[in-house]
Amino acid sequence: MRYLFPGSRLAAAALAAFVATGGMAQAFTACQVTDTGGIDDNSFNQTAWKGVEDATAAFGIDGRFLESQAETDYEANINSLIEGDCDIIITVGFLLGDATAKAARSNPDQKFSIVDFAYDPVIPNVLGQVYATDQAAFLAGYLAAGMTKTKILGTFGGINIPPVTIFMDGFVRGANYWNAVKGDSVTVLGWDLDSREGLFTNNFDNLDDGRAFAQNLFDEGADIVLPVAGPVGLGSAALADELGTDRLKIIGVDADLYLTDPQRGHVYLTSVTKRMDATVYNVIEMAMQGTFAGGVLVGTLENGGVGLAPFHDMDSLVPEMLKTELDALRQAIVDGSIPVSE
Repeated sequence: MRYLFPGSRLAAAALAAFVATGGMAQAFTACQVTDTGGIDDNSFNQTAWKGVEDATAAFGIDGRFLESQAETDYEANINSLIEGDCDIIITVGFLLGDATAKAARSNPDQKFSIVDFAYDPVIPNVLGQVYATDQAAFLAGYLAAGMTKTKILGTFGGINIPPVTIFMDGFVRGANYWNAVKGDSVTVLGWDLDSREGLFTNNFDNLDDGRAFAQNLFDEGADIVLPVAGPVGLGSAALADELGTDRLKIIGVDADLYLTDPQRGHVYLTSVTKRMDATVYNVIEMAMQGTFAGGVLVGTLENGGVGLAPFHDMDSLVPEMLKTELDALRQAIVDGSIPVSE
């Protein structure tokens, strides 16, 4: 399914035409249920909420959210919003999959959308938002392999679930691709593609774990680490800030962490971005226009749903040849000549 991202000329033209015909309803409320990281997690909850905020600014609608403090809050929060006159309820995170499905089947006239989950078979009133983050993470793995001084990279996740491990898959495969084309021997610690086992903090909110896991990887020789654990990764960034970026660099996930973690922005080589704000915005627009339907939206490198953030403060450290190779690699992934998954 094709969709338009906010800010594009096509999206602006479509919106202008829709408003001009009087089709944009003002009495509309978009609601969000967060995962346990909270609405200001500098990661997926906050990025998804930005999509709601963008829609409220563009369309003059209302938006509100409920934060989940624990997994036991998911069902109660969703049910609370069902009773709260929400035109669409957006749930954020793979772990809300069961609670969202239960609520959607019990309330077939309520529109739902869930970030990081797709149902098979499709639930008619649920639109899933998923992302080919392994494509962008492949680029990050290639970049990191080209930048490491120790020839050792590291990664760890929050929980061993598909929206987490897809980042780790792409990162390892990107580093492996570097090795194949360069005849190099860069190693990635923390994730085994074959056994599907690796390092996991088993939470998305403990910054001390982020520091400890990054420290362990650093102690084993890793000088670039990819934490795939939401706010937990901020602990890794704090460690890199203390050690110095000549010793440890971090690659962020979900949002451009240089912007969302400005106090430690200088420690990020780049971030693997996941445009949840754009897909959430699009889902709200569909619901308002009457084009909403159950199924799935997929964010890719080609449509801008995933990508690599700018190098910001580290731009001068990345060799021009490596930048050129990354551009070519991105195009090869888009046209399918280099597969990133098996």
